[in-house]
Amino acid sequence: MAKKEVDGEGLDIPNRIKALPVKRPGPIVAAVIVALLAAMLIQGMITNPRLDWPTVWKYLFNENVLEGIRYTLELTVISMVVAIILSVILAIMRKSINPVLRGVSWFFIWFFRGTPVYTQLIFWGLFSVLIPKLSLGIPFTSVEFWSVDSSVVVTAFNAAWIGLALNEAAYLSEIVRAGLEAVDPGQTEAAQALGMSRTLIMRRIILPQAMRIIIPPTGNETIGMLKTTSLVTAVPFTLELQFATNAIANRIYKPIPLLLVACFWYLLITSILMVIQSRLEKHFGKGFDARAMGTRGKQPPLPGKTEGEPKDDVNKLNEAAFTGMTA
Repeated sequence: MAKKEVDGEGLDIPNRIKALPVKRPGPIVAAVIVALLAAMLIQGMITNPRLDWPTVWKYLFNENVLEGIRYTLELTVISMVVAIILSVILAIMRKSINPVLRGVSWFFIWFFRGTPVYTQLIFWGLFSVLIPKLSLGIPFTSVEFWSVDSSVVVTAFNAAWIGLALNEAAYLSEIVRAGLEAVDPGQTEAAQALGMSRTLIMRRIILPQAMRIIIPPTGNETIGMLKTTSLVTAVPFTLELQFATNAIANRIYKPIPLLLVACFWYLLITSILMVIQSRLEKHFGKGFDARAMGTRGKQPPLPGKTEGEPKDDVNKLNEAAFTGMTA
């Protein structure tokens, strides 16, 4: 009853205008067009004999394909773990008061971001040609305490993940640096006032808050790394997924079905990584939620507003309430 009085339903208003809802056919038309195009695409994929679906099902779980998936996942995980560790170190070096550390970090990022990853992988594949022997001794002399053939250490697999990790670290370091700089400097000042060391401040105050900003682009880089592993043929490393499917396609002279097999597995792994990324974003986003502060939102609706609309005009501003992530 109170709601009707607020809306003016029970009042005798002369010449009341009974407004009708505005018709919006645009979204309906767009949905119909999209649905028709999607149905045409699905029908074409099912009935096109050139896609050769029987061959796709035959090689979907082929042992060489499954082996390629294993190596692709190993390259992705190892490369990203090493890249994340290096990126944090490089980002901290960029913020260091030591100009030498800042210069080394800048040069690393400049070099590995400025050259194509395919070119870098070729160089790592030729590492044993460029440097035949790895040794430890007194610099600028012929005295050696230890030496080993570089081809024994830098194998094709090691060259692949080293090249991918170093290239990725250059990009991730800028993401980490942006996340660190996004944290309010007052957090550091307050921690210093409490007598916390710089290392403890970084580990307990800065990084936990920066992760909310770092996780989304890092997830995108991980998905990109999964697909970048297809370039390790430049090393050459010939056991990952893309090369495995290409080898089968070249043997049976059917490239299209094997491309569909590779697409299926890449899409499946990418979907799993996207779910993991979403969970991580929710975990590190705890305490950062857009909601009204104090007693806002508990008030009755203002005149002319319904239950589904904001109850306070000020609530239209996105106020982020930081309620957790304490030291």
